[in-house]
Amino acid sequence: MYAIGFYTLVRREIHRFMRLWSQTVLPPVITMILYFVIFGKMVGSQIAPIHGAAYMQYIAPGLIMMSVVTNSYLNTVSSFYLLRFQKCIEEILISPMPPSLILLAFVLGGISRGLVVGLLVTILSLFFTHLTVHHGLLMIVTVLVTSIVFSLAGFLNGMLARSFDDITIIPTFVLTPLTYLGGVFYSIHMLPAFWQKVSLFNPILYLVNAFRYSLLGITDIPIVYSLFLMFLLAVFLFGLNYYFLKKGLGIRT
Repeated sequence: MYAIGFYTLVRREIHRFMRLWSQTVLPPVITMILYFVIFGKMVGSQIAPIHGAAYMQYIAPGLIMMSVVTNSYLNTVSSFYLLRFQKCIEEILISPMPPSLILLAFVLGGISRGLVVGLLVTILSLFFTHLTVHHGLLMIVTVLVTSIVFSLAGFLNGMLARSFDDITIIPTFVLTPLTYLGGVFYSIHMLPAFWQKVSLFNPILYLVNAFRYSLLGITDIPIVYSLFLMFLLAVFLFGLNYYFLKKGLGIRT
């Protein structure tokens, strides 16, 4: 009984963004191409190598992670809030499915969209630069945990949002600044000492550096710290979402 409901919900989430691929998949891919052309080709040609890597090669892992972060988040926040807005969420909540499976189904939808867009951006990046996988297992773990973390974060936003404005405030005023300041386009060693310390409070910095290390063998942050933070965030957000979903916080109020 649980398997059928879980499969149906996961299938709905994946079908939802694949059916609207021109709105969910194509725009972020085109945006990443523009980043490669503008920052990589035009601006990057005037910038010296960073840690021995050409600028285009250095920013490629960060741009891939940017696409994974953004799309994992947007998929769950938009999907769950729309169900609340259309008053369809009640049908899911009164079903026999436990809150953990409901949460996991939405998260898998976010993971799927993040991985699809991330894979497409990775393929396109190979037309602009050369990437070699140094640590394959670390690369897989980093991408999966990152998509899990931001799918959970998007679910939390979608659960607590009161209007459509609430589901755009966090991506616009929190997620985007953290991404741009997360070491995607620069090494934190290029910053003054004070701002290097401030950057350490940005979780995206750890995700980007872990993925960059898996591809290029370059990092500004010890990998152990990055992995610990990623798993800590995943466990914390899952527990928080599960508690809120079980209590109906933001849904039944």
